[in-house]
Amino acid sequence: MSGKTTGNYRVLIVDDDFRVGALHAEMVNALPGFQALEPVQDPRVVPKVVAAQKPDLVLLDLYLPHVSGLELLPALGVDAIMISAATEPENISQAISRGALSFIIKPFGAKTLSSKLKGWARYRRQLEGAGQLDQQGIDRLYKTLQGVDDAAAAGASAAPTEQAVLACVKQSAQPMSVAEVAEAVGVARATAQRYLAALVANEALELQLGYGTRGRPEHRYISR
Repeated sequence: MSGKTTGNYRVLIVDDDFRVGALHAEMVNALPGFQALEPVQDPRVVPKVVAAQKPDLVLLDLYLPHVSGLELLPALGVDAIMISAATEPENISQAISRGALSFIIKPFGAKTLSSKLKGWARYRRQLEGAGQLDQQGIDRLYKTLQGVDDAAAAGASAAPTEQAVLACVKQSAQPMSVAEVAEAVGVARATAQRYLAALVANEALELQLGYGTRGRPEHRYISR
């Protein structure tokens, strides 16, 4: 899994209705940081398309001719969100058990898709920026996927230490290093690093690359 500090997340849309596929592609392309690949109507070619174009995410319809989305899902080897008007419990259960990270009910609007894609993007950044995850970190990943752990939630609903880290950086006139935040808040450097990474993933803070006194690259944090 590669990091995405620059460029767009590439999204492959699989829907046998070309009009629906084109509509969803427009929604994806309207979101900064996302690029829709050419939608695919024939599910039989999806594995080859995924292997050739290497999308970061697949929006996969459940009911497809020849091969269902549920059959395709385990073989994709890439993050996928199931989309369907079929909301029977067995469909939801199978989609989740076969690897779908989320499920969007058709028809849906741009706001719904935007929320799901932004939550997924925060999840990817949070996962890619993490070292060893503790239980709290894993729980945060699951919340982020569903759009729960967003920038707005990084305030009042955050843990007291996270609130203190966020307030510390917001009150600073200059970007702060991990060591500076740790000293100001009165926590261990590892603790400060964990909360700073989460706040960046939630888009509450911005990460900048600066240089320390020895000329080595150093992560510095600033309020958005």
